[in-house]
Amino acid sequence: MSDDDLNELFAEEALPDEELALDLLEEELRQATAILDPVPTALRQIAVEAFALHDLDSRIAELSFDSVVDALPVRGAAAAPRMLTFHAGEVTVDVELTAQGLMGQVLPPRPARIEVLSGPRPGAPLTTDDMGRFTCEVPPTGPFALRLRTDGEVIVTDWLTV
Repeated sequence: MSDDDLNELFAEEALPDEELALDLLEEELRQATAILDPVPTALRQIAVEAFALHDLDSRIAELSFDSVVDALPVRGAAAAPRMLTFHAGEVTVDVELTAQGLMGQVLPPRPARIEVLSGPRPGAPLTTDDMGRFTCEVPPTGPFALRLRTDGEVIVTDWLTV
């Protein structure tokens, strides 16, 4: 056997041992992290809830306007409503958030069932009127998204935090 063959043989034999050592090191680091810096229970619950709400067949309506970011501040307007606009292809969803709840409109107008997502269980279903408008008297708190079901199509807005 040549020196190259021996080096290659030793390299192949060392590789599984190195992988085992790295696997053991990774496991030790995971255990140390779990003890020294555990994931907060609330964060773990939010992650589980967000995964439970994931809808693989839905289209995402991306946020294209947020008055908190995109609008010019109005002098003297202390409690101005937050205005949001989402787009998913030809569908637009306009939403106004206030302390009293939310109002919105689906454009072009169409019948839709809307759910306000803010945890593992969707809120009370809302329906649009003939002009595509909907209202909810309970303002969302924390992270939320809207799920629209129209004519066999499901659209979910980007998640936002109030």
